[in-house]
Amino acid sequence: MAEQKYQDRITDIGPPDYHEFLPPVIKDNYGKWKYHEILEPGVLVHVAESGDELYTVRVGGTRAMSIEHIREICDIADKYCGGHLRFTTRNNIEFLVSDKAKLEPLKKDLMSRGNKFPIGGTGAGVTNIVHTQGWLHCHTPAIDASGVVKAVMDELFEYFTSMKLPAQVRISLACCLNMCGAVHCSDISILGIHRKPPLVEDHRLDAVCEVPLAIAACPTAAIKPAKKTIEGKEVKTVVVNEERCMFCGNCYTMCSAMPLADFEGDGVALWVGGKVSNSRCAPKFSKLAVPFIPNEPPRWPSTVKAIKKIVEAYAKGAHKYERIGEWIERIGWERFFDQAGITFTHQHIDDYRLAMTTWRTTTQFKW
Repeated sequence: MAEQKYQDRITDIGPPDYHEFLPPVIKDNYGKWKYHEILEPGVLVHVAESGDELYTVRVGGTRAMSIEHIREICDIADKYCGGHLRFTTRNNIEFLVSDKAKLEPLKKDLMSRGNKFPIGGTGAGVTNIVHTQGWLHCHTPAIDASGVVKAVMDELFEYFTSMKLPAQVRISLACCLNMCGAVHCSDISILGIHRKPPLVEDHRLDAVCEVPLAIAACPTAAIKPAKKTIEGKEVKTVVVNEERCMFCGNCYTMCSAMPLADFEGDGVALWVGGKVSNSRCAPKFSKLAVPFIPNEPPRWPSTVKAIKKIVEAYAKGAHKYERIGEWIERIGWERFFDQAGITFTHQHIDDYRLAMTTWRTTTQFKW
């Protein structure tokens, strides 16, 4: 299939055809699957029209992995899966087993390695948290990514290895408002926010930055050129209109003399109620729940506590198959705030100039 498709190609640019890497059982039954079901937390079976079965064992993974860890994963796949595995979009690892006799030995092997390969993340539970780069790599984060995710999942671990929630719970994290994570449409979203404009290092800006590029990078035109006298010498610099600044960090991308990170100004905002599924109701955007929680590395206890309280309130009060957003709309946001221990503040009122489409314009409140 792949050879025919690429026989006339004159370049090797681009990825190879993914069909080359499919397990034989998937190639033989491609597009002919009859059904699939979850046998237990973390274990699925797909049954083809031909009667062939493919078993999947899902385990939690991390976004940043060491070479040694990846080699260990590959060794397990070689031993039980003919070398076949896949990564999900939420950084889970799925071992694909076509021989049912190898299913139980694979599970025992994974469990014998402690919590390195926790089996779960399926059905009505909490699956892995998809997240952004954080302090590990990105230059504009307000919070860390991997550290917060680790702390949160340590506390919600019981919900990863079980399916005892009313429905699936998708949690995501973006370490700043540029949001290269899915925080706009998750059941619970962890968002890092900046609250202070960039610090302009006048003494070195002209030496390390192209001033026109820094000005052009601002999406709200909040940066203007300026001149200042420092130690008797006139230097070129910029000034920031704080009222127009949206704390995006684009200027810092272009100019390292305009750092945005600030220990007191940066922190966490929690959003809830989003989903991308069409089941029962249309997809939903996440809405603000907690406006600001201070940065508390390395374990972010206040953030973890707030998230766990939301999950436990949802587990206690939601109906079967209800997502968090559907549960909130049924009981009303007033009652949700009360059950989750959240205080309503002026930050919860959307003041965007076109926000009238999101406002509740009825007098019917649910207390």
